[in-house]
Amino acid sequence: MTLTVIARPSLIPNMMSDTLTVSSRSDMPFQQLQTRLKTLWRSPDEFDVRNCQVLIVPSLSLDQSELQKIAGVHFYEERLLFSLARLRNPHTKLIYVTSQPLHPSIVDYYLELLPGIPSSHARDRLDLFAAYDASQKPLTQKLLERPRLLDKIRERLDPDHAYMVCFNATPLERELALKLEIPLLGLDPDLLYWGTKGGSRQIFAECGVPHPDGSELVHDAATLADVTAELWERQTHLQRIVIKLNQGFSGEGNALLNLAPLAAVAPEQATHHERVERIQAAFRDLRFQCPTETWAHFEQKIHELGAIAEAFIEGDIKRSPSIQGYINPLGDVEMLSTHDQVLGGPDGQIFLGCSFPADEEYRLRIQAMGEAIGKNLAQKGAMERFGVDFVAVYHPNRMPNWDLQAIEINLRKGGTTHPFMALKLLTDGHYCPADGLFYTRQGQAKFYRASDNLQKATYRGLLPSDLMDIIVSDRLHFNSVEGVGAAFHLMGCLSEYGKLGLTSIGNSPAQAEEIYHQVVASLDRAT
Repeated sequence: MTLTVIARPSLIPNMMSDTLTVSSRSDMPFQQLQTRLKTLWRSPDEFDVRNCQVLIVPSLSLDQSELQKIAGVHFYEERLLFSLARLRNPHTKLIYVTSQPLHPSIVDYYLELLPGIPSSHARDRLDLFAAYDASQKPLTQKLLERPRLLDKIRERLDPDHAYMVCFNATPLERELALKLEIPLLGLDPDLLYWGTKGGSRQIFAECGVPHPDGSELVHDAATLADVTAELWERQTHLQRIVIKLNQGFSGEGNALLNLAPLAAVAPEQATHHERVERIQAAFRDLRFQCPTETWAHFEQKIHELGAIAEAFIEGDIKRSPSIQGYINPLGDVEMLSTHDQVLGGPDGQIFLGCSFPADEEYRLRIQAMGEAIGKNLAQKGAMERFGVDFVAVYHPNRMPNWDLQAIEINLRKGGTTHPFMALKLLTDGHYCPADGLFYTRQGQAKFYRASDNLQKATYRGLLPSDLMDIIVSDRLHFNSVEGVGAAFHLMGCLSEYGKLGLTSIGNSPAQAEEIYHQVVASLDRAT
């Protein structure tokens, strides 16, 4: 079936008010570049002896003011360091670019995790570049502003065997690929709409996947109040409505509207006009998930990014599972993992971490829905990783007991990407879609608990080398013989913010959880 995709450039966010202007050159050269991927690309699981070169640009090309809500977000460029696993192929070369230079001990840590290859051999095939720019701009923009740096990167590239990998794809990444004349293993930016809140809801409807009732995308507070009132009128039982910026990160762009104080204008108690007026006034009292957010700033983002109103799913026992999938350059859809996400914040809206796999009572159900969504995305031309978040509510008197509602598609690498990459790197195993488990080559099932937000003020001042001293002394580092232990990321964030990323791997969920708490206890004792 042929699908015509309409580009929606107005829905692509401005990353910064001073974002570099992307040239309006024809898309045809980009599409020609992309055709190379079908011959260049190989699955990361495949031991590939061909010459291959991968440029990794871990730019968070998202709305920068929204990203600043996350402590130490400029260190999140380190989360793709698990991509160094590609160096286990002896003829693969990597170029990794960051805003600021990486601490040498962090790079050494990842290289020494590589199974079956000397770290020195891998290091010889790794080039590191830095823009030496800590400003609040996407890394890709910083590179485009530095033609001399681009020339140095270009000199290291073999364009016949190279492609680019990024955190998320926007017009900036497309422009960089064109300037370097290498294909981008990522989403065509013209398809970004399908990863927004509004686009997600459209795909859920097309796939017949259950999702909460909600509104269309709007761009001003008055219209948002109107569609919020319409939602309440359709769903008169609602206690809360969630207001979502069309582009958010880790749930920081969500806010809750409590309907209890508005009982006087509830459906059948007042006119639609009266309800809209009261709702718009109540927006000033929204319960923001980010503690530094204000209505004045949030309203500005509604104008810039757009927002939707969506029914908030209540439940005494509620979880937030997710799936992760991959669409390769040939259009094939592969399911990679399921997770139960660990959420925090005032109302459980902010991503803190995850556990693998999701509960066995629903993981195959969300996997099936995720696969249907992946095939829909593939038909639209999407490529590379995608994730789908769900809400699961337990009902003891129903079968199945868990009611599942899809709430969001992420067309980028996300918070569940790097823990799963760590598991693959450390165990060299595979995911089994038949039961949703991960197995080593020896047939041992593996489980993990991961977090991006292990953060305490007492951890500030710890260097990456201090972290290694503490964990090795307590024998909590990953043991390649036993296949259990802890792996770390965001180590550059530790000294300044007291924040660390951790993936604890065990032979059972209980063991993974135990290792996680042992690491926390070790750090607490040491600090």
